[in-house]
Amino acid sequence: MTRNSKGFNFSFLLILAVLTVAMYMNSLTSVEESYTMGALVRDLEAGKVSSAVIQPNEETPTGSARITLQEGESKTIYVTEVNELQKKLEEYNIDPLVKDLPKESWFSAYGLPILLAVGVGMFVLYMVNGQNSGGGTNAKMMNFGKSRAKMTKGEGQIKLDSVAGLKEEKEELEEIVTFLKDPAKFTKVGARIPKGVLLEGPPGTGKTLLAKDVAGEANVPFFSISGSDFVEMFVGVGASRVRDLFEDAKKNSPCIVFIDEIDAVARRRGTGMGGGHDEREQTLNQLLVEMDGFGVNEGIIVMAATNRVDILDPAILRPGRFDRKVTVGVPDVGGREEILKVHAKNKPLGEDVDLKQIAQTTAGFTGADLENLLNEAAIQAAKEDRAFVQQKDIQKSFIKVGIGTEKKSRIISDKDKKITAYHEAGHAILFHVLPDVGPVYTVSIIPTGVGAAGYTMPLPEKDEMFMTRGRMLQEIKVSLGGRIAEEIIFDDITTGASSDIKRATQIARKMVTRYGMSSSIGTINYDDGDEVFIGRDFGHTKGYSEYMTGEIDKEVKAIISECYEDAKRIILEHRQVLEDCAALLLEKEKITREEFEELFTQNQ
Repeated sequence: MTRNSKGFNFSFLLILAVLTVAMYMNSLTSVEESYTMGALVRDLEAGKVSSAVIQPNEETPTGSARITLQEGESKTIYVTEVNELQKKLEEYNIDPLVKDLPKESWFSAYGLPILLAVGVGMFVLYMVNGQNSGGGTNAKMMNFGKSRAKMTKGEGQIKLDSVAGLKEEKEELEEIVTFLKDPAKFTKVGARIPKGVLLEGPPGTGKTLLAKDVAGEANVPFFSISGSDFVEMFVGVGASRVRDLFEDAKKNSPCIVFIDEIDAVARRRGTGMGGGHDEREQTLNQLLVEMDGFGVNEGIIVMAATNRVDILDPAILRPGRFDRKVTVGVPDVGGREEILKVHAKNKPLGEDVDLKQIAQTTAGFTGADLENLLNEAAIQAAKEDRAFVQQKDIQKSFIKVGIGTEKKSRIISDKDKKITAYHEAGHAILFHVLPDVGPVYTVSIIPTGVGAAGYTMPLPEKDEMFMTRGRMLQEIKVSLGGRIAEEIIFDDITTGASSDIKRATQIARKMVTRYGMSSSIGTINYDDGDEVFIGRDFGHTKGYSEYMTGEIDKEVKAIISECYEDAKRIILEHRQVLEDCAALLLEKEKITREEFEELFTQNQ
């Protein structure tokens, strides 16, 4: 226990004791029960009173009397005229005992005030000591502008070798580690080590993990803080925390300062409405000065991570501040296999588990997604009281992570099941026939947690860097397959294809406005971006006319209509497979790739 906490406990106990004594003394003068003069007269007339003790007060002639009844019961009566009470008792042959006036005790006169003064003094002394030593509520207020960065040493932390799937990214960061260990190697040839390294990429790709690994590899002090820790409602606090952070870093150089989610503090300036002074901008200005201003911060390397590099201020991205930008992207098939091996080390796997096949089927998964996939598989194995993870556990987790938990207990009418079966069969046929979007992995009519009545999951066999025009058209056709199947079989349509139509429209519009894939519109970019910054874009007109807006809409509609007709032709050519697939789904609710491909073999 610290000295301050001991002092606080003593002060608290002392004040509690004083209050207890005061309450006890107050209870001595409390009224036990109501006893009036009329009740006393009735008891005297009835002969119930045996004795009485009168206690006058200083404010004579007032006082109180302790009346003892024949049954042994005692009652207290308060009177304004002690002499009249004495006469009344003598009339009934009761000789009362009259006590002297009460004298104030030494404790009441001197002890209690002294104890109260000592208690208050101890409490004030504790508060002053707490403020000077950095503890207590007042100390928190005094330290409001101090940095909240946590400093850790690199010893015992994970190293770069333990990071999988990020080979090129690690090579770039190893140069930072080499400089921190041996700066003379660079300075003797006139090289300047980058002052800042910005890690950018989608969420879950391992940006923060890389920063921790660099600190562990270099074995230097590591200051970590979030961008949101700088900004407060009080003006000037953020800038003060930036100054304090770099002062601490200078004292511990060489070191690494890591700012996670830097977009919270380094957002582009001038995007606020009203033009007033912004606390975030003041914090950013101080950060710019500390990173590359008149002062010299030798031996301090600033690392930052963000997934929104497009909204950062240009001043912080220039050379001299963040000299190097490391893009941490989604891993390829080889990187996914390495990541799966890392996360599978502490998980007992069955003989049927094929990590290579899992890596092939998880295109687009980040490192965090893969870790979550194997964790869900381990949870599934534990639920079934097995000591190892099987391939079926990973397959169930793949569906749960990618689409949602299956709701097998949901009650669905036979009509809805039939509509869903034909809808998913329409998707599956196009996945199988079209060359660039398949093959089919699983087809199911079991509802999922995302609100879908069923799902058709493809199995990408390879990673592709670019999307071709032909593949994008095939994606549109696949999205429309469910609606087309409903129209063919039921001569009616449902709302179940709303998300499919939305996705098809988005692809077609991007083809026209962003990728220049329209022959009539031309290779011109008409895309304004996905996000609007009010302070920057408010009042700005579009970069094209209203006439061109109408032409874009016509071209999008033409692409959708053309894909719709072609997809309908394909499904009609395989009408029997559509019927057989829907019947099998109604029977089994879920079919695999092998079962679905067998339907095509039977109808050749």
